[in-house]
Amino acid sequence: MGPSVGAWLRRLFRPRRTIWPTRDGWWCLFVVMGLGVAAINTGNNLLYLLVSLLLGLIIVSGVLSEQAMRGVRLSALTPGEVYAGRPALLGARVTNAKRTLPSYSLGLEALAPGATPRTHYLPRLPAGGERLFHWEETFPRRGRRALAGVRLTTRFPFGLFLKAGQPDLTGEIVVYPAVHPLAPEQQRQLEAAGLVVARRRGRGTDLHNLRGYRAGDDPRLIHWRSTAKTGALVVRELLAEATEDTRLVLVDQGGGDPGLLEEGIARTASLAAHLVRRGAGVELVGPGVAVPLGRGRGQLHRVLTALALYTPGQPLPDAEGAVQRETGGRLRHVHVRIG
Repeated sequence: MGPSVGAWLRRLFRPRRTIWPTRDGWWCLFVVMGLGVAAINTGNNLLYLLVSLLLGLIIVSGVLSEQAMRGVRLSALTPGEVYAGRPALLGARVTNAKRTLPSYSLGLEALAPGATPRTHYLPRLPAGGERLFHWEETFPRRGRRALAGVRLTTRFPFGLFLKAGQPDLTGEIVVYPAVHPLAPEQQRQLEAAGLVVARRRGRGTDLHNLRGYRAGDDPRLIHWRSTAKTGALVVRELLAEATEDTRLVLVDQGGGDPGLLEEGIARTASLAAHLVRRGAGVELVGPGVAVPLGRGRGQLHRVLTALALYTPGQPLPDAEGAVQRETGGRLRHVHVRIG
């Protein structure tokens, strides 16, 4: 069997598109079958002509609907950060790659497991044109989750049949743990234990520099004594306060409680997000996970990714000790129970 015959057979038994009649389509098929039976029994040429016209209408409908869907491409638009329990904005770009012919009456179905698909309707897509569609989806749990996908459909031109392509954009996405604001009491404990002065301008309390007043400066920062000496407005620049670099240590006591595990993971993610926003360096260690010290948004993504994919298991050999040797152990420790 040649490769062309094999490919043809695969397309035959696994077609790119599925077709099923609408309610009007079923009526059309019933009428065709009824007229066909009547034409055979009576030999009436007019009935044969009507059957031929209806069959030709069905064939034309299939050809035009295929032309409408041919050359239409889908590309996914996913957010950079998706958090468990928080609505995420997903999207798709629909592009008509045909050079001259437009596509009509397109439907974009955002599939969702166990739910009714969300359908977006596009009356006309010109040749070379594109449209953006977006919708919200909530992922209840952290981890690597599969997208249900998007399917392109059309009822063009007569609405007798619904033609649908195979689900596309069925990739995977990493869902971060839920991140919540820290309670005021917890924030005060962190700040009391770990505020240090950073050698840069900011909103701290220590003086960094004196300079001339500029439009938009806070009047409360005017240094009146220097202003009186120089005869011109002088303002204070303050040193920023940053939180001390912190090692987040996951403590698994072997309880095996899934609820306690998810609560601890979410609490660790919230702590990491708070510390990074305050300018602190964050390090993550625990059974089977070790993220070296870093700071900034990139480090937060690494920590959240490690927490999203974390599963209880065997500890890495001397994972915490290896990180301690790398950083010299000069970090504040915050222990979080996860089991």
